[in-house]
Amino acid sequence: MTVSEITLPTQPTRSKGYWSSVWLKLLRDPVSIVCIVVLALIILSAIFAPLLTPYDPAVGNVVQRLKPPLTEGYILGTDELGRDMLTRLLYGGRMSLIMGILPVLLALVIGGTLGTVAGFVGGWTNTIIMRATDVVFAFPSILLAVAIAGALGSGLLNALIALTVVLIPPMVRVTESATTQVRSLDFVEAARASGAGGLTIIRVHILGNILAPVVVYATSLLSVAIIMSAGLSFIGLGAKPPTPEWGLMLNTLRSAIYSQPLIAALPGVFIFAVSLSFNLFSDGLRSAMDMS
Repeated sequence: MTVSEITLPTQPTRSKGYWSSVWLKLLRDPVSIVCIVVLALIILSAIFAPLLTPYDPAVGNVVQRLKPPLTEGYILGTDELGRDMLTRLLYGGRMSLIMGILPVLLALVIGGTLGTVAGFVGGWTNTIIMRATDVVFAFPSILLAVAIAGALGSGLLNALIALTVVLIPPMVRVTESATTQVRSLDFVEAARASGAGGLTIIRVHILGNILAPVVVYATSLLSVAIIMSAGLSFIGLGAKPPTPEWGLMLNTLRSAIYSQPLIAALPGVFIFAVSLSFNLFSDGLRSAMDMS
């Protein structure tokens, strides 16, 4: 999603009736409904994993290694160390979702704040913030994430920092563009003329009108963050064994690609399903907002 695809308001902050209309339009979109159901099932399964499986995700039986799906006692088979694949996938969803959602939330808060300040204040403040953002944009996102995680060292915390740093610049740019457009609208000028302070204008008028398009853009970044976090774990810069994490599971199951290709592909299927669902849901949300 680009900045030009984000629809900005032409009137003061939208009412609750607007959000009800958006929600109703989402419920009429079959693609959005499927995405919501898929995401809800995966998220709930990850949260309640201990209630859904009796196995320990870190304990296996070498005798039972690489059992195919539908083996007695193992619905999705076992991995290279004889650990139940269903259990590993459910518990791995916890870490993968956290590593996909948390960097976006942090980028939304940090990048949203910087972008709002840059767009509203303008002048040298805008120049300094946006030129610093352009410096980060000079590097491909995935390479920059690998470089930061590699410099800090492998581990989930360092991978989280790397992903957050990479996601902040696009959030700054989108928020700054939206704020700049809203700042010039009549109701903001009227608020200034009435004597409202800068913080009041930002809190009441700016945030209320840029929050929706910025959140839609943040939703589209969730799929990117999940794929990037899985990629960092795949190359050894994220989760470490025996932590169940989808990207790390793809790495450890590479040796099984010829003997049990379905088992080796299962983590990738989950990554694809979640990232695609977030992406399509973001498109549905944007369309619902445009029609409301």
